[in-house]
Amino acid sequence: MRKTKGVSFSFFLCRKKRNAGQKSEYINNGGICTKLFELSVYGIRPPSVETRKRGRRRLYVTIGEMFSQTVRKFPDREAVVEVATGRRYTYAEWEREVNRWANAFQEAGVRKGDRVSTVLYNTLELATALFACAKIGAVFNPINFRLKAEEIAYILTDAEPKIVLFERAVERELAAIHDRFPHIAFWSIDRDPPPFAKSAHEQAERAREEAPSVRVEEGDLYAIMYTSGTTGRPKGVMHRHRDMIEQSVLCHGVMRIRETDRGLAAAPLFHCAELHCCLLPRVHAGAASVILHHFDARLVLETIERERITVLFGAPTMWNMILQENVSDYDLSSLRLGLYGAAPMAPALVRQCQERLGIGLVQAYGMTEMGPAVTFLLEDEQLKKPGSAGRACLNHEIRVVRAREDGPSDPDEVLPPYEVGEIVMRGPCMMAGYYKREEATEKALYKGWYHSGDLGYLDEDGYLYVADRVDDMVISGGENVYPREVEDVLYEHPKVLDAAVLGEPDELWGEKVVAFVVKKDISLTADELEQFCKTSDRLAPYKRPRAYYFVDALPRNASGKIQKFLLREQLKKQATGGTEKK
Repeated sequence: MRKTKGVSFSFFLCRKKRNAGQKSEYINNGGICTKLFELSVYGIRPPSVETRKRGRRRLYVTIGEMFSQTVRKFPDREAVVEVATGRRYTYAEWEREVNRWANAFQEAGVRKGDRVSTVLYNTLELATALFACAKIGAVFNPINFRLKAEEIAYILTDAEPKIVLFERAVERELAAIHDRFPHIAFWSIDRDPPPFAKSAHEQAERAREEAPSVRVEEGDLYAIMYTSGTTGRPKGVMHRHRDMIEQSVLCHGVMRIRETDRGLAAAPLFHCAELHCCLLPRVHAGAASVILHHFDARLVLETIERERITVLFGAPTMWNMILQENVSDYDLSSLRLGLYGAAPMAPALVRQCQERLGIGLVQAYGMTEMGPAVTFLLEDEQLKKPGSAGRACLNHEIRVVRAREDGPSDPDEVLPPYEVGEIVMRGPCMMAGYYKREEATEKALYKGWYHSGDLGYLDEDGYLYVADRVDDMVISGGENVYPREVEDVLYEHPKVLDAAVLGEPDELWGEKVVAFVVKKDISLTADELEQFCKTSDRLAPYKRPRAYYFVDALPRNASGKIQKFLLREQLKKQATGGTEKK
């Protein structure tokens, strides 16, 4: 190993396997088939060869080991701040808390491979539970706090956790179902738990603060994350420790996270975008995480000013809501980078963020099954490639292939640039599979590629453009209409806050294009939108909406994606307020 100016580089080469009579293939040891490096200056230690098990080299640290490495490097640096309670921990203080929770879990009977679920808003306890589970090999299972009782019951039945952590805000939902799960221990993070639960803090305070002794391997399951679902019942996505170490390194590099950064967790931490693209890379680098209980645009701005936040992730809807505030009233000079994802951002909104907030923007495209990020559109590419989701990130591969209706698309039926097809991908962050769903796993990972169900195309430079979901494409009079291109035009109207386009059954055309619109200005009318679309040079006549439905808000899942299946149900019930535009 050669050291230069405090930065050490370790190089590993892929092994080539030769089989008699067969083409050579490269074994990439978990997905990386490139130079792997250690940047000690950033506090990052990706794949390392430390131990051997059954004759196989170990290339990755686990998430628990990554946390402990950061503690050793930056024990006195501020690690985490909870805005709601004012609690602040250095990395050394936080590790003692993590160890207590890990030992408390063990004393309650949690063993390696057992699940620990959380139904929590953004709290210090959620982040602490994640690393506590990682240290003892338990499987972390964060559940959407917005779910209703029966939806939570479905996940608990499927995941079969030993412990469920929750807070007062979701107490009513759990009170309605707790008696169905006598084998589960319910722990409340509040000091006055309900009768059916124990106090999580009392359990932790009685536990030892020494590090637990459990052997956890890179290939062990780290988490089961249930898809937020745009089409139906959620599925449990299984991720291993090495998957998310890889994801952390990718995101760290793209966002240039340093130990001096301060990131604000305003998007839900139970979702992989905030958790894996933001929290884990910050901990990996020794940076600070400021936790906001839930998103509130004004509180976000106040916290950026007070805590000198440098990095913020938000779905496009969140950025839009921030821009509705008088941002000039706040000192946002510390903010250097905004990450967005979960849904496309209209070019008009990108320009507003850059001009009014004065920050660089990075877009990430992906899904829970991939960690989530598989592409990035960097700061200097936002205006050069408007509408693009970016290029495949390091060690990932993306193809656009001919979509099939009778089964999974064939990853080898690759389409030429600009031709729309299904987006398939593979890389080292890809899920191990769906929990207890072998058939769904085989279909999703057909031929070793994850089949996203998204439609899109690649340009000649390898930039990906996401057109829509396979299920969302509108076929009107035999013509394909991709809702996103219509939505982007609607977003250009100054009186439109939010929009969703889909197809409504029509006897003459098969389907007609309709739009659900949230007004920014109450004076907006359907006639106004019709004229706006007519005069647009980006929308052919057959793509224009034939009806506009004005609503107070659009249904979105935890990641910010519009749940169009709920809008279709609304159409079936003959939603009122629709104005026909022939």
